[in-house]
Amino acid sequence: MSFDPKYTITRDILSNLAKIENVRDFFEHNAFSPSLMASLKSTAKIASVHYSTKIEGNKLTHQQVEDAILKRKKIPYRERDSSEVKAYYKAMDYIEKCLDKNLPFSEELIKKAHDIVEGCAYPYRDGQNAIYDNASGNIVYVPPEAKDVPFLMKDLVNWVNANTQIPHVIVSGLVHYQFVTIHPYYDGNGRTARLITSFLMRKYGYGLNGIYSLEEYYANDLVEYYDALATHEHHNYYEGRERADLTHWIDYFVRGVADAFKKIQAHKKTKSDVPSAIRKLDVRQRKTLELFAEFEEVSSMQIAEHLSISQQSGRLLANQWIETGFLKLSNSSKKARKYRLCEEYEKTFFDNSSGCSLK
Repeated sequence: MSFDPKYTITRDILSNLAKIENVRDFFEHNAFSPSLMASLKSTAKIASVHYSTKIEGNKLTHQQVEDAILKRKKIPYRERDSSEVKAYYKAMDYIEKCLDKNLPFSEELIKKAHDIVEGCAYPYRDGQNAIYDNASGNIVYVPPEAKDVPFLMKDLVNWVNANTQIPHVIVSGLVHYQFVTIHPYYDGNGRTARLITSFLMRKYGYGLNGIYSLEEYYANDLVEYYDALATHEHHNYYEGRERADLTHWIDYFVRGVADAFKKIQAHKKTKSDVPSAIRKLDVRQRKTLELFAEFEEVSSMQIAEHLSISQQSGRLLANQWIETGFLKLSNSSKKARKYRLCEEYEKTFFDNSSGCSLK
């Protein structure tokens, strides 16, 4: 049976979708200093690793996760947990590279993300599995039979790539739901579901450059998270869940995105906090500044990919910005032409005392 989700767009869902769009618009049209962006992105990435693995039972504290990833110290007696968070961090790096390359949503991408999460290549499960309640030992959910998994996964990917009508935030939430419902692997399904949800949110333009963590929202109330996923009273996939009403899950998911987005505004710079130089830049220039939080020099191709424009437009834009004094040519080679910020902007936007210097 092909994926054909049933749900109702309620007033609450519409209200939260509007809140999400408002923050997205704010993010696109207001300046964040590169040092702040780099700090928020780093913090959110560590948080995503911590909370996503915590949901699955990882015992490391937030600080221990950070220490393990940044290789500050070896975590005693927690080697398995330490390896798990490092793997998840590596899988997030893979997702970011896929986004940089503008790769499509595919089974190959999902399988690779799962392989990294698990630390080994695994095919779809070849037998039946079930989810049990840790306290009572009772069966909570029995997913579809192994013979149906390949079709269901292919169908899900096709559904995503063919979608032109459903709001992208809702698509991302539905993919999260359907992936854990299919439960295509023996292990690592939850972590992989959250990774591919992040991929789609960012691919659709709702990533805010990776400076928020939906995983924290899930982990802060696991009972609500699992209750939202349990869309039908029967625990067997074939006895109702494949045709369940997903309104409650969508309401939960969209509310979480709105909550995470709202927190971003708490970090915003007011107009008086922003240097006068940044206020005179246009939207594309301000967005391009984000690249220079990571790189000392960038190519026109990097600019084009970051702004989602053609390579030719990226080259033309870079040349225009040289004329207006925003960029300067740092490598004139035709094959390896590079640009960097002019001195005025380097001095304005990068304060070495803040701990954010050009790499």
